[in-house]
Amino acid sequence: MWNPHIWRANCSLSLRSERETMQKSECSGGTQLKNRVTGNDDQRTSSGTQIKHRNAVQRSKSALSTSSPESARKLYPRPSDKLNPKTINPFGEQSRAPSAFAAIYSKGGIPCRLVHGSVKHRLQWECPPESLSFDPLLITLAEGLRETKHPYTFVSKEGFRELLLVKGAPEKAVPLLPRLIPVLKAALVHSDDEVFERGLNALVQLSVVVGPSLNDHLKHLLTSLSKRLMDKKFKEPITSALQKLEQRGGSGSLSIIKSKIPTYCSICC
Repeated sequence: MWNPHIWRANCSLSLRSERETMQKSECSGGTQLKNRVTGNDDQRTSSGTQIKHRNAVQRSKSALSTSSPESARKLYPRPSDKLNPKTINPFGEQSRAPSAFAAIYSKGGIPCRLVHGSVKHRLQWECPPESLSFDPLLITLAEGLRETKHPYTFVSKEGFRELLLVKGAPEKAVPLLPRLIPVLKAALVHSDDEVFERGLNALVQLSVVVGPSLNDHLKHLLTSLSKRLMDKKFKEPITSALQKLEQRGGSGSLSIIKSKIPTYCSICC
């Protein structure tokens, strides 16, 4: 038999169970959504922490590099650095090998030494220069004319001059002319002005000793003299040297000089 009271109670129970089921589903969904949001926040927090850590490591490395003495000296140079510049290590790879003349001189291959005087320097020969053979000493001294450092510059030019002043120099020097001329030409075409001047003086000194014997080789030297004549500071010394070459070489030297330097005025004019 149908009882309305019982039917109402059953309906209320079913409605209550449906509400509880819906509340449970809503709670579980909210929990999952909350977990997702929390997980994303955790991932962002961990990635941000890693980036901060990486930036901190980079800053510490840069601080260490800039805190080294060399880097600090570059950024903030000391006043004493200007007064005490770095010197080149003579035993380093950047040091150049000595020239042939410097190597021979240091090994005692040239029988003279430089004596420093209070007023001027001089050479001290180990034996009388007239007893020395010109071959290859005179050629070696001529090669030293291209040196640019002391004492090689003084030893080469003074040794060449003094050796040509000894008794019997013409007989010893003339056979060496074919080998001497290329060496003197190398000095005359050198870019250093002092080297050129030493070569020019040595050429005049040689012409005084060998005389007309130089005429056969003179044409090989005049081209470099002609180029230097364009420089005003060398015009007078070169003209004077050409006049001495003409004077020592005789009439045959004038035609040779004029063939290479047409503007030259003879001393006979």
